[in-house]
Amino acid sequence: MTGGTDGHAEDHGRVYQSHGDQHISEHHHYNDDGPDNGGPDSVRRPAVGRLPVALRDRSEVMERLRTSMRTERGGQVYVLYGMGGSGKTAVACALFQEVTAEAGRVGLWVNASDRASLRAGMLAVAADRGADDSELLAARNGLRPAADLVWRYLDRSAEPWLLVLDNTDEPEILRDGDWLRTSPRGTVLVTTRRAAARWWPGAELQYIGVLPREDAALVLRDLAPHSGTTEQAARVADRLGRLPLALTLAGGFLSRQVIDPWTMDAYGDQLDSDERVQLIDRGADALSEADPRHLVGLTWQLTLDAFEARGLPEAAALLRLLARFAAEPLPLALLNHADIGAVLPRARTETALRALLDQSLSELVDAAGTRCVQSHGILLDSVSAATPADLMPALDTTAVRLLDGAVPAVPDAGPHDPRLRLLVPHALALLGHVGESSAADALAVTTRLATALHRTGDYVSARETARNAADLAQRHLDADHRTVLAARSREGRALFRLGRYAEAEAVLRTVRDTQVRLFGADDPDTTDSGYGLQLVLANLGRREEAVALLRDTVAARRSALGAGHPLTLRARAGLLEMLPAAEVVTEEDGALLSLPSECERVLGPDHTVTLGARHNHAWALYLLGRFAEADREIRQVAETYERRFGPEYPIVLAARQLLSRTRAALGHREEGIALMTDVVERRDRGLGPEHPFTVASRNLLDAYRSGRWGP
Repeated sequence: MTGGTDGHAEDHGRVYQSHGDQHISEHHHYNDDGPDNGGPDSVRRPAVGRLPVALRDRSEVMERLRTSMRTERGGQVYVLYGMGGSGKTAVACALFQEVTAEAGRVGLWVNASDRASLRAGMLAVAADRGADDSELLAARNGLRPAADLVWRYLDRSAEPWLLVLDNTDEPEILRDGDWLRTSPRGTVLVTTRRAAARWWPGAELQYIGVLPREDAALVLRDLAPHSGTTEQAARVADRLGRLPLALTLAGGFLSRQVIDPWTMDAYGDQLDSDERVQLIDRGADALSEADPRHLVGLTWQLTLDAFEARGLPEAAALLRLLARFAAEPLPLALLNHADIGAVLPRARTETALRALLDQSLSELVDAAGTRCVQSHGILLDSVSAATPADLMPALDTTAVRLLDGAVPAVPDAGPHDPRLRLLVPHALALLGHVGESSAADALAVTTRLATALHRTGDYVSARETARNAADLAQRHLDADHRTVLAARSREGRALFRLGRYAEAEAVLRTVRDTQVRLFGADDPDTTDSGYGLQLVLANLGRREEAVALLRDTVAARRSALGAGHPLTLRARAGLLEMLPAAEVVTEEDGALLSLPSECERVLGPDHTVTLGARHNHAWALYLLGRFAEADREIRQVAETYERRFGPEYPIVLAARQLLSRTRAALGHREEGIALMTDVVERRDRGLGPEHPFTVASRNLLDAYRSGRWGP
């Protein structure tokens, strides 16, 4: 393929190397078979190695461009920008083909990936539009401004034209030679990875991203129609991130298997391996694509090399750091941390991020009301695979510290926080990437994240996060490692809140038995599992066993942590709820009933442990028949809970359920029914109709209504 002529007959056969999405060898001819006569090498054809089978999606941008062509408006510059492999050139090529199919419309294609290719291609455009050899020779030898010559002939063109400047990833070279201009005779279409509007003043910018799921599946079906169904193709497309280049390579691979043809499902299964980038790039062999710029493993390396050449090594460093995380929105606040200095200077983080955004390697997105940065999964996989091994330890350590800074240091009860969920895929991706030296630290942070999710009432996410984290960490850590056991314990706690009592007991008992054997009964991790297990046992109706375990937990925490530690006070508050009325009065020589005052003195009146102690104290008062005192206390607690956590939070509903009991016990039966009706409806929505908490609430409501209830 060619980019055109450079105006000198003796340069016949000169080859220029390009550096963009498409790699072209440019041969320049000056004879009767040249561009003006439709010879084999011409700016009249897209200089691409392979035309797309069909252009999928892109209907909106194509219609905008078609409209411009139909109205014959000149003087327009359109810029298609996006990451490497997103299909910018395919869109330009489709428009070029449509334009040149119309009578009297000229298409001109120039590879603008570097100075030599741009200059040669633009001079070939001048030749196509009528410049003679003497003018071209003078421009080539610097005796007259080359860009002026080109645009003089474009302005004089007898036919309207479309000029495509493809792979314009270094817009500086357009400015240096004043190559990018407008003309009333035609439209300029630029493809580039450079997104910053400052490079394209007056132009209309159009982002070219990944394909919608349906269209991405059709790309695979276009290339490999017999490899699977549309739905199977859609699943493969999802795993490829719906990136056009990856889809094309995958489809090419599937279409060319002869001895043992692969199905879509078989190909998709292989994409789950650590070598998915290499698998995707095998499609280049099937499509006879020798150009490394048509390989997803290398298509972005040119940009990384350009960062080094432009004195921006920190941009490449930041991208390597991002590759330790997931291809999901990553909160920007996570990058604003002093520990990033181990990988790149903190003062240069902003510059590095702007470079990634400018090159369309990353984009800014809003998720859950949080400003985030996001990069494509295959890009991150490619960067990770190409990262030198000696850089990995520092990247892993830094990524763990950044995540650690983003997770609450002491997770506390609170309303649902969607920002915590944003961190989950990154924590799990990090566990999948880190080496043995960072695995325990990464797992500890992820378990703390699961705890934070648990305490917002997001028990499903808490359970999945803890379970998956423990599984991933066992690539490097034994099943009996302290951090693995802590993650399994957190999984068991979440299972209890989900009402899956039998599973919760099995997990927590196994973990606690192992912790007792390895660390001792008084170890904080052991007592944490014991506290969770006694909750399960109590809800299974094994109250005596639960009380014995809770007393052991109180004693162990008092010994290891001290009487005033929040965890010790929390366990003691559990006794207020678990003990029969007669034992509450005598427990701790009668001191247990004054626990709320002790918590308030040590922790403050608004601490979650203090509120929990007051909640359980109200229950103890209710059991003792002191209904008026219980009613006053639980009303205050319920109001405080609701103000802090919202009406749907689980402990709010538990407090309102107790309030319904005290109101009914005081003779306000209708008010009690109204309160319980609300609790049942909210638990039904939040936990489901079969959850034990929902069932218990519904049974209590039925008892109120039937008159079978008594305090």
